[in-house]
Amino acid sequence: MCEVLEVSVSGFYAWRKREPSQHSREDAKLGQQVKAAFQASRQVYGSPRIHAELKALGVACARKRVARLMREQGLSAKPPRHRTVTTKSEKGAPVAANLLHQDFHAACPNQKWTTDTTYIWTSEGWLYLAVVLDLFSRMVVGWAMAAIQDATLVEQALQMALARRRPEAGLLHHSDRGSTYTSESYLAVLQQHGLLVSMSRTANCYDNAVTESFASLASKGNVLIVSPFSHVLTLERGSLSILKPFIIEFVDIPLYSI
Repeated sequence: MCEVLEVSVSGFYAWRKREPSQHSREDAKLGQQVKAAFQASRQVYGSPRIHAELKALGVACARKRVARLMREQGLSAKPPRHRTVTTKSEKGAPVAANLLHQDFHAACPNQKWTTDTTYIWTSEGWLYLAVVLDLFSRMVVGWAMAAIQDATLVEQALQMALARRRPEAGLLHHSDRGSTYTSESYLAVLQQHGLLVSMSRTANCYDNAVTESFASLASKGNVLIVSPFSHVLTLERGSLSILKPFIIEFVDIPLYSI
């Protein structure tokens, strides 16, 4: 082999015994830190954000060096998944007027509730989460989860809210115009309990801004959830601290109000 490579035998054995250079040792150490930061990001960060994470931790390195170490270890950010649709209007379904008028202030509990459905990607597929928020405290008073999005999902969230809060007739219930919220069974529950029905205008997310904001945060969350249809599901993105002030049922914290 030495003849093929045109090197001396003594030089070859000297190279074998030589200690790794300082640059190689630094690369090995930094490579471990890069891999740890990449795994902590649930494999969604590219080299710019990994570099920013390391810099925040006090690790001095160049972004190009981080990019090279990621390539050498085969680390690449996962592309964003296709966005799923949660609001599907049904032609001819009964639609209520917008009684909320973007007034998200409530003088007392059980005066105004808003509801929405969001989706969260898990290692087992999409998880749909329906919530009911009390605008007085911005607290989740009812929720339900399922592998599919249907009227049963939103009804379970509403039934939990009704059982926990037992509101008086006249409470304002606001939702979008999705087919799950305009279904006969869901509207029947609202009518049975004397709730005033309010719905957002078509394609106007601002009419339900509070719950839309919650849904956006929840879809980026990272938390362990025990679901009726599965064992523990590990969510892949975001920070648990985002969800803690809201989903009080999922984490053991005091009630949250703002």
